[in-house]
Amino acid sequence: MEFSRLRKFTALAGVASLALVAAGCSGGGGDKAASADNPVTLTVTTFGTFGYDDLYAEYEKQNPGVTIEATNIDRGSNARTDAFTKLAAGSGLSDVTAIEEGWLGSIMEVSDQFVDLKEYGAEDIKGNWVDWKFKQGTDPNGRVIGYGTDIGPQALCFNGKLFEAAGLPSDREKVAELFGGKDGSWETYFKLGRQYKEATGKAWYDQSGFVWNSMVNQMDEGYYTKDGKLNVEGNKEMRAKFDMLAAGTADGLSANQTQFDWGNGKAFVDGSFATHVCPAWMLGTIKGQLESAGGGAASGWDVADVFPGGASNWGGAFLSVPKTSKHPAEAAKLAAWLTAPEQQIKQSAAANNFPSTLEAQAKIVEAAKPNELFNNAPYGAIFESRAEGVIAQFKGPDDSVIQENVFGPALKMLDSGKGTADEAWNEAVKLLNDLVVNN
Repeated sequence: MEFSRLRKFTALAGVASLALVAAGCSGGGGDKAASADNPVTLTVTTFGTFGYDDLYAEYEKQNPGVTIEATNIDRGSNARTDAFTKLAAGSGLSDVTAIEEGWLGSIMEVSDQFVDLKEYGAEDIKGNWVDWKFKQGTDPNGRVIGYGTDIGPQALCFNGKLFEAAGLPSDREKVAELFGGKDGSWETYFKLGRQYKEATGKAWYDQSGFVWNSMVNQMDEGYYTKDGKLNVEGNKEMRAKFDMLAAGTADGLSANQTQFDWGNGKAFVDGSFATHVCPAWMLGTIKGQLESAGGGAASGWDVADVFPGGASNWGGAFLSVPKTSKHPAEAAKLAAWLTAPEQQIKQSAAANNFPSTLEAQAKIVEAAKPNELFNNAPYGAIFESRAEGVIAQFKGPDDSVIQENVFGPALKMLDSGKGTADEAWNEAVKLLNDLVVNN
């Protein structure tokens, strides 16, 4: 990775050059198996809603001598800043560190700073996972640096009460048909949004950023081509999608909410918008927002087995072990246990996400446990269906930077009515050159 490109981490994440990361800093010694006579403290850092609290306690009970000290960072972008700051410093990463799919590409450029989990049995359990998920956690040299936690197949969340008020069907199966079922398209999504806006005077989606991320994730190649080249400027398909979104936002379909805030959840209970893109993990996020705002099942939210444009994956995480861990064997053991099918089932129940292991997926579908908060939606069956046809998109080293710091401000221009599609796109291109190309 070129030094000039690394300077953007200083600007965006408060990070010194990654080129200065100390190579091969393993803890050395101190990796004797934990026991009552040899107590070991393992640190873990996750972000967002992981649903691990009860699992930590269960693991400590099953493994005398192990104490887990857990840190949870509010969102993935802040966890990215934290991780790269500590990588640059050469110390400070937790024994088990969660990595988000969106910045996995940048982690792969410093993958030699993480333990190869093959040394601790990764090959013996690789069959647990959906094939593409295990491959995502494998670096170009064949080293396994992350065990997959969840995946993010996308469905469509909608508010049945608001749909009924607008004269639209509220039954989730009829809603799926309304959006076109397997032939659902973004054209239909925006067309229905305009109908809803005309009937109610209210917004259709919370803000443009999440819709845009979903649209880009469906492309065969997103911000990068499959061979790692930037893929934004001159990309006619991407620009056409941007113009479609800009037109919808100009017609008042965006509620101009703040990402991961929504007025501390108020927008989910006051009718501010009627639909929301929903990778599986988003249901856990919405649950937290509803609880913050005093809402619940009566708020009217539901989830349908449909998504505009077809199959798409957004997000999902991995558990890694940095070489700076003083207890890599114990850390790898914990990471493997937390991501095993049995634990992924429990994690799914706690965090409302969808597992990446085949056995866990099958058992969740078989259990057919309804999600009470989302109108008793058959959660497992819906997301199993939405996972069909998903192909993991290649994520380049600055993928999350482009999403948040390049297109984020441009999309906010659209949401706030302070720019045309041309002006917003040109702003994105300018930021791309300032923050990625020329740094």
